[in-house]
Amino acid sequence: MSATTVTLEDNTFTDPRRRAPLVLGAADFATVTDRVAGLVERPRPPLGWYIGFAAAFVWMLVFFGLVGYLFLTGVGVWGNNSPVFWGFPIVNFVFWVGIGHAGTLISAILFLFRQHWRTSINRFAEAMTVFAVVCAGVFPAIHVGRVWLVYWLFPYPNPMGMWPNFRSPLLWDVFAVSTYATVSVLFWYLGMIPDLATLRDRAVTPLRRLLYGVFSLGWTGSARNWHVYERAYLFLAALATPLVLSVHSVVSFDFAVSQVPGWHTTIFPPYFVAGAIFSGFAMVVTLMVPARAFFGLKELVTIRHLDNMNKIILATGCMVGYAYAVEFFTAWYSGSRYELFAFVNRALGPYAWAYWTMVACNVVVPQFLWLKYFRTTPWAMWIIAILVNVGMWFERFVIIVTSLTRDYLPSSWGMFMPTWVDLLMLAGSFGLFFTLFLLFCRYLPMVAMAEVKGVLPQAKVHHHAERGHAEATAGKDVVTVGLSGA
Repeated sequence: MSATTVTLEDNTFTDPRRRAPLVLGAADFATVTDRVAGLVERPRPPLGWYIGFAAAFVWMLVFFGLVGYLFLTGVGVWGNNSPVFWGFPIVNFVFWVGIGHAGTLISAILFLFRQHWRTSINRFAEAMTVFAVVCAGVFPAIHVGRVWLVYWLFPYPNPMGMWPNFRSPLLWDVFAVSTYATVSVLFWYLGMIPDLATLRDRAVTPLRRLLYGVFSLGWTGSARNWHVYERAYLFLAALATPLVLSVHSVVSFDFAVSQVPGWHTTIFPPYFVAGAIFSGFAMVVTLMVPARAFFGLKELVTIRHLDNMNKIILATGCMVGYAYAVEFFTAWYSGSRYELFAFVNRALGPYAWAYWTMVACNVVVPQFLWLKYFRTTPWAMWIIAILVNVGMWFERFVIIVTSLTRDYLPSSWGMFMPTWVDLLMLAGSFGLFFTLFLLFCRYLPMVAMAEVKGVLPQAKVHHHAERGHAEATAGKDVVTVGLSGA
């Protein structure tokens, strides 16, 4: 019999006699509150926050300045042309909608399945969802051309006799994304109410006390408050769960119900959902790795949390790679020369560089996560997550652009080249996203204090009775894991 000593700094071990702790250090209710609330209550954020916020804010101003330039000049400032009428705006829209999927999955589905490791990361993911949907919603709004006539799209009695086509998937998008945004905001806000009340009670300035008091909705922490809160949270989780599947399925219908080769395929709904979860979790890792180091949250957001998310990235990455292979098989098996040409053109045509970038980032790079080193090393997983997000953006580019550049008639073929406005608006959308995210980090609790306290040992009824036995058998600082074999 041999023994291996595992320190509490590594909580990714598997011991059948004892669950790995989700919170490290000498954490109790008070220290969790002080750690999270202290980030909001400090008089001034660190210098790095000002630098990051200034850079993001400048890019956000560039974005909205280009939106104004677009309104004054027209959509000709984009690279969209005939036959590529959908270019960067729709690519960015689908990309940002996909980014927002991880938040609802972590918050709703993992909550319903009682996965307690979600408690330290759900607030990050929920905030990311809301901000990503905001970025996504901008692009369809400005893509309609004459924005000042956008009210023609609403179903209202008018003398022109115009009425929206409810059989169009573009209209389905309106209902799906707006419903998803509404439920995501409610879910995010409802989960913060107990934490906002904590900030209200700890506030030292009248303005903070007023604002946090208003948004905490008179929370007192009574048994009735908790009962109503938990019932409402459970209801919203059940309501949000089908949205994870439905929203990006509806977005995929924008393409799947058309007759364009490369789009007209039934695999798009599950393929898009898997890709959305894939890119969403990658963005959560991208944000969380630097945030936990910069704001000192390593004891609350542990390597175990990151390891679990990386496992989901690996699983959904394999699903996406399988979908890529099935698309080629279906194109060949269908016997349609147009469908087969569309996929061969993706891999070997003028945009082959984009296709193989997509394959390398989405299929090859995630395979490193089979190794525990890459799943538990922050800098390695951060690079992998960034490459996954790059690959998922190129996936949307390949699906949209390459399918439109080569239509049924060679005489109507055309190339798409993005303009400087396209590229700067893509960068500016990230500026909008990071501006909102940094404001969230500064003024709202980044970690769900109330939920993290619920997974601490102190929250268990028999904790004090069991603690003496646990300390006598396992020790306070290390866990001895017996391994059979000589």
